[in-house]
Amino acid sequence: MQFPSPITIQWIASFIDAKVIGDDSLQATGINEIHKVSKGDLVFVDHPKYYDKCINSDASFIIINKELDVPSGKALLVVENPFKAYCKIVKHFRPFEPSSKSISDSAVVGAGTFIYPSVVVGNHVSIGKNCILYPNVTIMDHCIIGDNVIIQSGSVIGSNAFYYNTKKNREVWYQKMPDCGRVIIEDDVEIGACCTIDRGVSHDTILGKGTKLDNMVHIGHDTVVGKNCLMAAQVAIAGAATLKDGVTLWGQVGVSKTLTIGENAVIFAQSGVGGDLEGNKVYFGSPVQDAKTKQRELVWVKRIPELWDKVMGKKEA
Repeated sequence: MQFPSPITIQWIASFIDAKVIGDDSLQATGINEIHKVSKGDLVFVDHPKYYDKCINSDASFIIINKELDVPSGKALLVVENPFKAYCKIVKHFRPFEPSSKSISDSAVVGAGTFIYPSVVVGNHVSIGKNCILYPNVTIMDHCIIGDNVIIQSGSVIGSNAFYYNTKKNREVWYQKMPDCGRVIIEDDVEIGACCTIDRGVSHDTILGKGTKLDNMVHIGHDTVVGKNCLMAAQVAIAGAATLKDGVTLWGQVGVSKTLTIGENAVIFAQSGVGGDLEGNKVYFGSPVQDAKTKQRELVWVKRIPELWDKVMGKKEA
């Protein structure tokens, strides 16, 4: 999330009661979690395993629970509970905003767009021209919809990210991280019935121009889908995945988090993607591998009983 305007580190330190180590004259331009940080961003870390990763990331400011050396041009904000401090900042700049109307007064709807009855459009939503939103579609706050977008009945755009701070040494193991990201749907995208597209935790979930989704597809937080991708029914993509242009996922493909699938890759149905994949190839299996290699492997698996009988028959003879 980008702040409305740059915020001084002194103000942030006072707001979360933090000790500043490093350059306290700098200004923060946004707040993000580690997978999406860029220069000017705040990030938090509360586990020694990730101290170095956060301090040496692109983030300029690190909310942390230990005093450490910090590179030039950065600052640490030392607090007892970094997660709590992070949440306080997010809730300040992106507070809960109720709405009593089906279409919020702050929503902007382009010319030629048709919205069926029982559609809900949240606060600060932008919908482009010549779109169709079918009954029972829900567009949550801060989403951006391009031109010529079709969203079928029952789909939810901008639902909360499934993202928790997990520690097993406290009473509540799973503490929800408040999200402040958006969903951006570019022009000419079609979304089937009962799809769910989660907003980014602190950045954006993006569906590229011309992408088409079948029914019951789930897109996790902070996932970036390229242009002209195709997803069949019951595809599920975990958070912060990247799909390059032209990727095709057939039915019930599962994609794990924080990985990249290259351009024009094709994944056959019911496959499981657990790591990065090169583009311009066809994949199958769980975990996936080259489709032709996997198919030959299955042929040999089917021949195991026959081969076993031959081997045992020779031994008996």
